[in-house]
Amino acid sequence: MSCTGAAAAPCLWRLRQGARRSLSAYGRRIIVRFRSSGMTLDNINRGVVDRIIRVDHAGEYGANRIYAGQMAVLGRTSVGPVIQKMWDQEKDHLKKFSELMVTFRVRPTVLMPFWNVLGFALGAGTALLGKEGAMACTVAVEESIAHHYNNQIRKLMEEDPEKYEELLQVIKKFRDEELEHHDTGLEHDAELAPAYAVLKSVIQAGCKVAIYLSERL
Repeated sequence: MSCTGAAAAPCLWRLRQGARRSLSAYGRRIIVRFRSSGMTLDNINRGVVDRIIRVDHAGEYGANRIYAGQMAVLGRTSVGPVIQKMWDQEKDHLKKFSELMVTFRVRPTVLMPFWNVLGFALGAGTALLGKEGAMACTVAVEESIAHHYNNQIRKLMEEDPEKYEELLQVIKKFRDEELEHHDTGLEHDAELAPAYAVLKSVIQAGCKVAIYLSERL
């Protein structure tokens, strides 16, 4: 999806609308609860939760590698602190989804080694176009992630909004922070990047493929 210039405003408005552990060595049932919510290993839709946590962990890992690549090129420039601030938030996102993977026993995607290399290459490659290229990458990726998070929010609301309340809160918070990164990119001249519309479309196409594969593999 492409949202540029004046057309971005209504699109982004829609985007924004949009454990306790008991263990026994004697074979008793093991219950894992997500803080105070109703989510336990016994009552959740494992297929839905596994896919959400797996793909979000992969996405946040990829985002971290993108910002690492950008910082490798632009870390000592005037835009370095801006990128670092966004990267620090992505580190928090990754930490949270890593914790959820342990809590709900979700395996990571087998594609992690690929996202490690491709994420860094995308970040560094776009940064070599200058700060505008790096920010264009940020706009494209964060817009894609925000759409993806909104789809997950709708799915969990359809499933059981009370049971998944805390997971919904996590996803909504991260969605809003991704949109802040998107806006930061626009504020720092993303649209002045060479072939901005083409670059954005290519990156977002790649994001769609990465999301599809990481949910399933």
